[in-house]
Amino acid sequence: MPKAFRNELLQLPMPTNQIEITINGESRHINDDLSLEQLIQQLQLVSQQVAIEVNRQLIPRREHAGHRLRSGDQLEVVSLAGGG
Repeated sequence: MPKAFRNELLQLPMPTNQIEITINGESRHINDDLSLEQLIQQLQLVSQQVAIEVNRQLIPRREHAGHRLRSGDQLEVVSLAGGG
């Protein structure tokens, strides 16, 4: 492959089908247009056993399906434990 053509390929933008978010301080790449509910499923969490903040705002469980994640979102996921 000619060097000039290779250089042009290196300058092409990366596909934008993934975004970067932070979960509990750890950077992750996820598919764009993912809902909070879909992320919970991908992480194999039980929705009734977690509380999730997005950008320091608690997202009620009833809103998980409609809440779309965006690039740069900061999530805090807390597992709820029962006991007595």
